[in-house]
Amino acid sequence: MIFVKQVGLQFGSQIVFDDISCTITKQDRIGLVGRNGTGKSTFLKVLDGLIGIDRGSIEFQRGAKIAYMPQEMVIASSKNVLDETLSALENLYNMEQEKNRLFEKIQHDPTEHDMIAYAELEHELLEQNFEFKKVQAQKMLAGLGFDDEKQKMSVDQLSVGWRMRIVLAKLLLQDADFYLFDEPTNHLDISAKNWFLNFLKNGNFGYLLVCHDRYFLDKACDKTFELCMGNLTVYYGNYSYYVEQKRIRTEFLEQAYEQQQREIKQKEDTINRFRASATKSAMAQSMIKALDKIERIKIEPKVKTISLKLAPPVRSGQYVATVRDVSFGYTKQLFKNVSFEIARGEKVALIAPNGTGKTTLFNLIAGKLKLSHGSIELGHQVIEALFDQDQEKVLDPKKTIFEEVVASCPHATESQIRAVLGAFLFSGDDVHKLTKVLSGGERNRVAMSKIILSKANFFLLDEPTNHLDIESKEVILQALKNFEGTILFVSHDQDFVNKLATKIIELDSDGVTSYFGNYDAYLETKNTVAKMRGQDQNVETSVQKVTAKPNLAISKKEQYELSKKFRNLENKITQLEQKKVEILNNMGLVVYGSEQYLSLGQELEKLKKNVETATKEWEEVAAKLDRDIS
Repeated sequence: MIFVKQVGLQFGSQIVFDDISCTITKQDRIGLVGRNGTGKSTFLKVLDGLIGIDRGSIEFQRGAKIAYMPQEMVIASSKNVLDETLSALENLYNMEQEKNRLFEKIQHDPTEHDMIAYAELEHELLEQNFEFKKVQAQKMLAGLGFDDEKQKMSVDQLSVGWRMRIVLAKLLLQDADFYLFDEPTNHLDISAKNWFLNFLKNGNFGYLLVCHDRYFLDKACDKTFELCMGNLTVYYGNYSYYVEQKRIRTEFLEQAYEQQQREIKQKEDTINRFRASATKSAMAQSMIKALDKIERIKIEPKVKTISLKLAPPVRSGQYVATVRDVSFGYTKQLFKNVSFEIARGEKVALIAPNGTGKTTLFNLIAGKLKLSHGSIELGHQVIEALFDQDQEKVLDPKKTIFEEVVASCPHATESQIRAVLGAFLFSGDDVHKLTKVLSGGERNRVAMSKIILSKANFFLLDEPTNHLDIESKEVILQALKNFEGTILFVSHDQDFVNKLATKIIELDSDGVTSYFGNYDAYLETKNTVAKMRGQDQNVETSVQKVTAKPNLAISKKEQYELSKKFRNLENKITQLEQKKVEILNNMGLVVYGSEQYLSLGQELEKLKKNVETATKEWEEVAAKLDRDIS
């Protein structure tokens, strides 16, 4: 479909692409990776024809439709969201608008000409299946978080993030053969990401995707293109496969590079000795020419990485935070009946679709908003530290990086501050930069430095990985995983949630449900519950919420205990089912009829009975909750 042949591109003295070649087919689902500044966005623009090349060629299959989504694109429109999305189908949308205009005109002043024109337009729209495409657009917008009310809103009333979702919906509506996506998940919450991921996996098209979300890359792509030092390397696997193969390849190249350097040094020493001899000077010249012809091995320069180790915090009480019967709303209620506990040492992810009130609940717990109903209590010896999503508003633009950290952490010594800032790549004179000139990623690194130096034992983190590349996320992730305190965090990065969370709290308008385990375990539990309830649907795109709601039929305490038992049984059943799969796999690896085989068979039978018992108990608890709800 796309044939890239020996493409070269240079900006001044900087070589962006050095004779790169690749073939892209319609079936390819490719993740495009590389360090910042290696030309990922440039490569997409070159393929879209927005940037010319210095040499080589790019050929496209005749008739192939290519669609490109830039990283940032401003939509200025007074149309409502649905109309703006449909305008992607320009001809059909204009025909629909003209048909509506004629309809209004015919109501007051019917003419034969107008009625014929109206009928022709209606027939053409019917032939082109415009109504179906309109329904398609509505479903796409719903998947991206636009409910019916939001689809009727004017585009110019929306934030940049929501406008970028419209850009994505317009692109997908074009039904292209191949898509070029530059950071399409930047403005999506987890629910919208899951919808988009499912859309990509089920689509009959190919794509080349730039994304800093490792989880998304792993799930969405089965091939990886890496840009490095002007070259393009193809890896036939997802991001995790690429990381492992890249490690092996790098080790091999480094060994080969060192060996080549030793050989070159030996030859250069010999040449220098021969030059001094009149009888061997010709031989020296010959060796110089041979040395010049050697193709030098190039290795990627190692970048300085963040290395963090958090000091053990003051030990808090057993329960760090207790939330009871919290409700909140502005002009309308966002959520109610919110009750949960956070125990010492837990890493808790708070998740919910945009607009549900996730950030509001987080801010209530952080004390940024005043509580109107219910209670939020912090435990014994709890010391909070807040990482705010919008650091541009939090950091003092008149202060330098060093001054900002000193003001927030007056107890820290200068050597401690410099050590932590150095770990976050702020060394030497960098610490004297004004915060107002920092990039988004730099601002977040300053904020994380303040968190680490705070001596807090309860971190409240609101989108801590925004604007960070995958490598920086990985290092911060490892530091937080090793943190001996407690964390409550909000993040739209599925990989970060999956690897850090030990508990998921899911919020909706009627309350919360807690799930023990990481993000994968959360999805698996929801799928199990959906199957038990006879729901034939993908939990990542549409999940029926299982939430216990208080009712006068039983006390709040009884209702809370039932809900807790319900969730524990869900987790128990999921773990038992996973164990069954493990045993079945193990039975396939041992000799049939052997003592080990028989032992595994007995263990499997015992597990089956345990699943039956737990399922029966789960159904009884569910029935009690259902009666209470009804």
